[in-house]
Amino acid sequence: MKHPPAANPPYKLPPRLFSARCNACWFTAALIALVIASFWSLDLQWGQFFSREAAQSMGRFVAEFFPPDTSRDFLNKVAIGAWETLAMSALGTALAAVAGLALALPASRLFDGDSAWARTPTRLVLNALRSIPELVWAALLLISAGLGPFAGTLALAFHTTGVLGRLFAEAIENAPPGPGTALRAHGVGNVRVFLYATLPQVLPQLMSYTLYRWENNIRAAAVLGVVGAGGLGQLLAFHMGLFQMNKTATILGAMLLMVAVVDATSHGARRWLTR
Repeated sequence: MKHPPAANPPYKLPPRLFSARCNACWFTAALIALVIASFWSLDLQWGQFFSREAAQSMGRFVAEFFPPDTSRDFLNKVAIGAWETLAMSALGTALAAVAGLALALPASRLFDGDSAWARTPTRLVLNALRSIPELVWAALLLISAGLGPFAGTLALAFHTTGVLGRLFAEAIENAPPGPGTALRAHGVGNVRVFLYATLPQVLPQLMSYTLYRWENNIRAAAVLGVVGAGGLGQLLAFHMGLFQMNKTATILGAMLLMVAVVDATSHGARRWLTR
């Protein structure tokens, strides 16, 4: 008894690795060429970096960090600097979240047919805010705000406003339009549509973005003190400049501990919000 021929398999052969019509292939090839050109153009002295002399110098440098300074007076000073850094990051992020949401509304198209005439200029403002790094913002603001945490807080707020504003605008535009359309069909205005339809849908995402940026701002705030913006960074720059490496080790340990605690707390909060 003859069996019927087997049917064609329900799968297709994988596409070719490279195709002239594949835009992603050309993009990947250009990216690889850029990386190769970067290695070729930069003076990367790998041999010197991995030499025995470099390893010995690095070993002597690391040995100077031990033992860390754990005197009570210095630990109190580090605790004050850590609190200042934490406060800078929290306040800067809170200001940025409020300003980012205020700018995200004109930077987004709220519904189909919305003219959104302010969308392009507002997005240009957000691009300008986030294109300037926090360190540059701090260096500029030191002229008007003076030395200390005020300049660092404003620097974090300006840069983070640009980041959160763009993320918030994308979240608002990608929100499901059904609830808002239903309210508009009953004559509800745009403000109440946003408050009762759009905002409840995107609020967990906005909170997640804000918490994630707070994680980043903790690290940024610790570095901003290098230019005189207060916090642990200012202590770090001072004691490193005096080559007091045991005190530097204590400050670095405090930075690592603070960032780890905040990262864990923020990660848990973001998971809870997005359930």
